[in-house]
Order: sequence, then C-alpha cells, then structure tokens
Amino acid sequence: MAHHTVKSSYSSMADRLNRHPQGAPPTELLFKILKMLVSEREAGLVAQMPIKPFSPEKAARIWKMPLADARKVLEELASRAVLVDLEQNGRSWYALPPPMAGFFEFSLMRVRGDLDQKALSELFHQYLNVEEDFVRELFTRGDTQLGRTFVHEPALSDENALHVLDYERASEIVQNASHRGVGMCYCRHKMEHLGTACDAPMNICMTFNRTAASLVKHDHAREVDESECLDLLQEARDRSLVQFGENAREEVSFICNCCGCCCEAMIAARRFAILNPVHTTNFIPVLDLTDCNGCGRCTNACPVEAMTLVSANHPDKPKMKQARLDEELCLGCGVCVPACNKDSITLESRPQRVLTPVNGTHKALVMALERGNLQDLIFDNRVLWNHRAMAAFLGAILKLPPLKKVLASRVLKSRYLETLFQRHAN
Repeated sequence: MAHHTVKSSYSSMADRLNRHPQGAPPTELLFKILKMLVSEREAGLVAQMPIKPFSPEKAARIWKMPLADARKVLEELASRAVLVDLEQNGRSWYALPPPMAGFFEFSLMRVRGDLDQKALSELFHQYLNVEEDFVRELFTRGDTQLGRTFVHEPALSDENALHVLDYERASEIVQNASHRGVGMCYCRHKMEHLGTACDAPMNICMTFNRTAASLVKHDHAREVDESECLDLLQEARDRSLVQFGENAREEVSFICNCCGCCCEAMIAARRFAILNPVHTTNFIPVLDLTDCNGCGRCTNACPVEAMTLVSANHPDKPKMKQARLDEELCLGCGVCVPACNKDSITLESRPQRVLTPVNGTHKALVMALERGNLQDLIFDNRVLWNHRAMAAFLGAILKLPPLKKVLASRVLKSRYLETLFQRHAN
C-alpha cells in the first residue's frame, strides 16, 4: 500500500506538470527524479497547484491548512528552487515552473549538499538523452518552441544592424533586465558528473528579471551587475558559444551560453533538426567560396553541424575541400562568421521573419493552442469540480477538426492573438 501511495503522489505531480504546455512524459525515470527533488507529501501538494501564479492564501485554501503552515511549505519549496517566488506590489506570489527551463535545471545550478547530484545527473541523462520522449515532447511539439537563438552580435555588419531588433540582441536583454543572476550551466554540470563535460565556462548560465530575483534570493544564482553580465556574454562569444534564450520579446527569464557537445538545446537541434526544435534568428550565413580554402574552422564552430566540408571539385586539386551550408539546419547564430579567417562568410536577413511571442504568458498561450491544452490554462484549479468539468468540455471542443485548423493558423497565432493579448494586458 505504501508503494502505491508514493507512486500515486508522484504520478499526480506528473499529471500536474503535463497540464503545462511543455509537459513531462510520466515514466519510472521521471518518478525517480521527482522523488529526489520532493518528498511524497510535497509531491501531493504540488500536484494541486494552479498553473498560473498563486498567493499563499490561495495555496492555504487549496491545501486546507492554516496560512502559516502553507507559507512554510511554499518557502521550503522555493528555497530548493522547486518553486519560484515572485514579488509584486509588496505581495508574494508563487509559481511552479515547468521542468525545463525550470526546476530540473535549477537543481544543478549550484553545488548542493542536500542532493546526490551525480545520481540525479545520471537520471537526467537517462530521461532526456536515452528515453528521448521528454526532449522530443519539449522541443518538437507544435510550431512555437521553448527557446530561440540570439544572433552573434559581433558578426553583424553595419547594414545588418539596421535590421536587427532590440529583443534579438542578448546584450539588450542584459541591459534592460530588472535583476540579473548567474549560476552553473546545468548541461555542463550534468556532463561533468558523467565525465564528459567540455572545457567551456561553467558559471555562465544567465537568468533575468523575476526568475533571477528568486534564484538569487535562495542562493541558486549569484547576483551580478550589468557590466559583469556583459563581460560574461563577451567571454561566451569569444569561446564561440551560442546564446540560446527564452522565446519571448519582453521579460526574458534566461539566456544559456551553449556549446554543441553538452547543451540539451543544441543536441536537440541536431537530433531533431527536421522538426525545428529551436527557433532561428532572422539571419542566415552566406558563403563566398572564392577564397574558401577548406580549413574547416567554420565547421568546427557550428554547434549543429549545419556547416560541412565537401569536395571543391577543383580539376587540379582533387583533395581540396570547401564549406557548404545546410540552411534547413542552420540556427543563424553567426558563430561561423568570425571563425572564418578569409572573411568569406557574412550574415543576411532571412526572407521571412521569425515570429516571437510578446512574453512568457503569451508564449504559453500560443503553445497551449498548438498543443491542444488551452483548457488547462483557462481552468487550471483541478481541486474544483467545475474547473475539471469545464476543462474537459473545452478540451473536447478544441479537438474538433475545423476548430483545430483555425487555431493552428499563423494569422491567429500572430497578429490577431497578439493584439488580443496586449489589449487584455493593458
């Protein structure tokens, strides 16, 4: 009976995670991960949490416990970065982030004595890189993805600079953030425990705004000022790391500085390239092969193997190679541009701009539309029978073929939906 109770508590928490558009396929590995991160009692409480941010008072009502006791539970979960706590107008609010980018990563953003991080890293590797269902669900469902690529700013020409928008520059995200935090790179920390980490900088994972404030408050990240954060960004560029961040224009919560060998996003971009798991920049490299000597510097820099070497078909030099770009695989990050010592690579604007949601809320709404669980965002308090009933009813309606086709349209997800979202926000 005890085993069944534990299983059902973690199963209930997994069900709650899967009501978020990003989700987490329930497997035995997921239950083992959750068991390392939360107790059986905490899993049962987390399973009852709404998707939208909630107050301590609301948690106390849902959990049917005194407010003081609810606050203690919330603070304990926030101290371990299972929850993020948000301050707004002098009031505390809490939210359960999705596993990625969220509490999976937060668990390895610092060295912790309360966790067996090596065992946890091995479980993460099995769940994400061996089973693959989680990464496939995270990065390949729908057209709107978790993250987007930021352009390598030194690669921009003066003409490019006229077309790049502020939200496309990682430096602008740093400069406009209300809070900035830096922690250990989850991906390289995990790989370090597996014995396969590269030598790229470890303490360079950036969080911003309210997420950074929560992580800094509980010592999961170190607070940095604008100048230091920009220096770290430059260090990442000097190491040809790719800036990969939240797929939003405003209130961006994270920017990772990704290597091709360790980082989940880059691995997914290679493994599931045909499904476009990572949003590209609005630029594409263009090769001038006149001076290309096939040195391979650009291919070594590319994190997703979009740049390769092929035969130059030179009549007098049968072994000569030259670079070739696969535009379908290219992220448009631009790290190949400074890698070329012949100045043979430049960036040009893509013919069609990539759509980027306004902020995290808008992103979640669009993702929910595409992935068929908008009802879970609207009726997210499953403790109430009427929420459960209405969610089931709306879910059935949204699955009707004509409506699914309309909701999937690019127009609805871009101009129309964005206009409605901004009007409501204002």
